Amino acid sequence: MSNSTKYVFVTGGVTSSLGKGIISASLAKLLQARGYSTTIQKLDPYINIDPGTLNPYEHGECFVTDDGAETDLDLGHYERFLNVPTSQANNETTGRIYQSVIEKERRGEFLGKTVQVIPHITDEIKERIQILGKKGTFDIVITEIGGTVGDIESLPYVEAVRQMMWEFENDCIVVHLTLVPYLAAAGELKTKPTQHSVKQLLELGVQPDILCCRTEHELDLTLRKKIAKFCNVSMNAVIESRDAESIYDVPLLMQAEELDKVVLEKLGLHSRSTPDLTVWKSFLKRLKEPKQELTIGLIGKYVELKDSYKSISESFIHAGVANECRVSVKWIHSETLTRENIHAELEGLDGILVAPGFGARGISGKIEAVRYARENNVPFFGICLGMQCAVIEFARHVLGYDDAHTTEIAEDSKYPVISMMEEQKSISNLGGTMRLGAYKCQLKPASKVSKAYKTESITERHRHRYEFNNAYLEKFEKAGMIATGKNPETGLVEVVEIPSHPWFVGAQFHPEYKSTVDNPHPLFVAFVKAAIEHKNN
Repeated sequence: MSNSTKYVFVTGGVTSSLGKGIISASLAKLLQARGYSTTIQKLDPYINIDPGTLNPYEHGECFVTDDGAETDLDLGHYERFLNVPTSQANNETTGRIYQSVIEKERRGEFLGKTVQVIPHITDEIKERIQILGKKGTFDIVITEIGGTVGDIESLPYVEAVRQMMWEFENDCIVVHLTLVPYLAAAGELKTKPTQHSVKQLLELGVQPDILCCRTEHELDLTLRKKIAKFCNVSMNAVIESRDAESIYDVPLLMQAEELDKVVLEKLGLHSRSTPDLTVWKSFLKRLKEPKQELTIGLIGKYVELKDSYKSISESFIHAGVANECRVSVKWIHSETLTRENIHAELEGLDGILVAPGFGARGISGKIEAVRYARENNVPFFGICLGMQCAVIEFARHVLGYDDAHTTEIAEDSKYPVISMMEEQKSISNLGGTMRLGAYKCQLKPASKVSKAYKTESITERHRHRYEFNNAYLEKFEKAGMIATGKNPETGLVEVVEIPSHPWFVGAQFHPEYKSTVDNPHPLFVAFVKAAIEHKNN
C-alpha cells in the first residue's frame, strides 16, 4: 500500500524530558530547508481532552492555535522553528481519542461489535495521525509521541505505529530518542539504558530506524558501533544529540550529524535543494554576540516553573536578537510583591511585563507592579490578565475608584471595570469554552501599537473570559488611558495605552503565541526597543 505522504514517528526512551519536541522541530526545519513541506503533530497520552484545564505547574503553558485549539506547549516550538501555523489536528490526546470512539459507539457506528483497544482505539489513532497527510499539503508529517516507551498510557500509540509501519512499509520510519548517561564514578558513557529501551520497543513490535542519543559527551566510533550492533540499526543512523547551549543550536547540530540526510534515505527520498540556513545562522550569531544586555522583570504567579511562560521567554529571545541585545528575564513572584517592598524589588529593571494567568492568587502584587511602572515611567507591557491589572490599577489610582476590580475575583465590586463577556455568562463547562483563537483587531492610527505593527489591521490569538467593561471607556480616555485597539465586529477593547507614558501597553490577546525566529513579534520588538531607550537614558 503506497501513500504520497511520508510519516516519521519520534518516540522517547529511558526518561522523559529528553527533548523530543526540539528534535522533531529541528528535523522538520532541516527537511523544510531541503524543499519538503513538513508539519509536526504531538500525541499526548493523558486523558484530559486538552491541556486547557490543566494547572501550568502540571504541564507548563497551554499554547493556543489560530483555530482556537488549546494545545501542548511543544506546538509553540514547532511554530517558532518552522514559521508555519499549527491547528487542532497537530495535537491529539488520549481523552479526545476515547471520547470520539465512545461517541461513535453511542451512535451505533460499530454495528453492535465489542469496542476494544485493538482495533477501535488504534484505528482512531491511525486516522488522526493521517489527517494532516490526507490534506495533501504536506510531504512529510512528523509525529511526536508523548511520554516514554513502556508507559501504560502510550501503549496504544506504539501499537498504532506498529500497524502503520506494516501498512505503509516504505512510507514510515521511527526515530527513537534515548539517553546515553555519563557515569562520573566510572568515567564513561553507558549504552545499557539505550539497549534496554530499544529492546522494550522491539517487544512491542517496533524496530527503530534511527537512534538519537542524548548525551553530555562525544559518542566515539566504538560506542556508535556498539549501539548499532546491539540495536539493529545502521552505523550512520546512530545520531549524537549533545547538550546544546541554546535550543536554536539544535538544527545545526542535527545537520552536522546528517539526521535529515539519513531520514530522507530511509524514506526513499532525495534532497530537493541544498539546505540554506543562512537566516537561521545569522539569528544564532546575533543571539550569541549581543551588543548590550537588558533586564526585564516578568511578574507572574507560576514563576517556579519557567515553562508556564515558555512562549513569552522565547519571544524575548527573538525580540532581543532583533534589537541586537540579550534580554535577561528576572522572574518575580507576584505573591511576594507589596506596596512596601515594590521599590526594592523592581528598582533597576529596564522594563516590566505583567504575565497572563487566572484567579485571585498574586493579583495584588501584579497591580502594584503596574503602578510602579506607570508612576516611574518604566516601559510596561501587560498581557491578558496583565492588561486587565493595568486597567484596574488605573481605575483605582487615577480615577479614584478604590473598589475597582474584575468580576472574576470580586463579583460584587462597585466598579467592575473588567467583567465577564456576555456570551460567557451561561457557560458552566470550563474546558475549551473561553474566547479562543484568532480574532481581528483594528488599531488607532499613530498609536504606539500601530507604529509597532506598521499596519492598522491585525489578527491575534486569544484565551480569556473577561473583558474591559465598555461602560467605563469614556472616563478612562478622558483621564489618559486610551483604547488603541478594538475588535471591529464587537467593539471589545483589545489594546490600551497611556500616550503620556514612554511605553505603556496592555493587550487582551496573547502576542507571544505568534513570535517566531523568522518573524519576531512586533510588540515584543517595540517593548524591548523602549526598554533599551529607557536604560540608555
